[in-house]
Amino acid sequence: MVRATIEEVAAAAGVSRSTVSRVVNGSTSVSPEALAAVQDAIAELHYVPNPAARTLASRQTNAIALVVPEDTTRFFGDPFFATIVSGISARMTRSDYILNLLIASEEGGAKTAGFVRNGGVDGAIIVSHHTSDSFVDRIAEAVPVVFGGRPVRARPGDYVVDVDNVLGGRMATQYLLDRGHRRIATISGSLSMPAAVDRVQGFRDALADAGIPPAAELDGDFTEEGGAEAARRLLAAGSPLPDAVFVASDLMARGVMRVLRSAGIRIPEDVAIVGFDDSQVAVAVDPPLTTVQQPMYAQGEAMASVLLDVLAGREAPRSTILPTELVVRASA
Repeated sequence: MVRATIEEVAAAAGVSRSTVSRVVNGSTSVSPEALAAVQDAIAELHYVPNPAARTLASRQTNAIALVVPEDTTRFFGDPFFATIVSGISARMTRSDYILNLLIASEEGGAKTAGFVRNGGVDGAIIVSHHTSDSFVDRIAEAVPVVFGGRPVRARPGDYVVDVDNVLGGRMATQYLLDRGHRRIATISGSLSMPAAVDRVQGFRDALADAGIPPAAELDGDFTEEGGAEAARRLLAAGSPLPDAVFVASDLMARGVMRVLRSAGIRIPEDVAIVGFDDSQVAVAVDPPLTTVQQPMYAQGEAMASVLLDVLAGREAPRSTILPTELVVRASA
């Protein structure tokens, strides 16, 4: 007879592997609902814990990993990450867990996945993941995970904290339409990321509803230099120049504004600019940036709260979508 595994019990009970471990090891930090579901699954599958595996499973690290599949230049150069980490850290200080920061592009992904899979942490929060980041899947197979943003390869039962990026892109574009702009372009983030894809979709939806074709769609990479390079390509394409641009991040928008100003183009008189994030960049540029505000600090807090609930065996929402709003400043 083939012996049932702890993973099969977790799947049958609809809980995480760590919750099953807690039940097996007599932990009291499990909700009554989760306890009953696990006990029913154990009985149904005739699960018998492996003594060696049980010993390993009982070793909690009281640590959570924040996994960021980016290089260090991107991580430390983008205020988005600083605000997210602040929110996560604030929530973690009210728990018994410590936070481990793991910055790893695909090249270092195997080492990061190995650390997590070898019991380095009890759970993980993953933000800013790309299509190529296959190591993220290996992490999600090993420990409970909360994704900051829609996962590239979504699975049933994923825990996700996000904003409605489609609505945010639509909101920015509709504002430009309402202001009378008709030649509207967009500069997206990396299209290997769901957030970038969704913001472009919102842009397209708003224009389609108005019966207006996009003036241009250019890819960026969510960095200031990526925005600047996209602006150079926009200028190189010749006239007519768009009369407005929706840029998918404030950091890219700063690069766009720098290039346009150096070409003698006035903002907003010649070209209106709308960004996305409402980071400190938005108020530091000249003119101050109209942008779609996403509550980054609250996202960080929510991601940590969901993961802490999952690790404790408490019921947690599978999807948490936080609101966005348009903040109007002088750039549009």
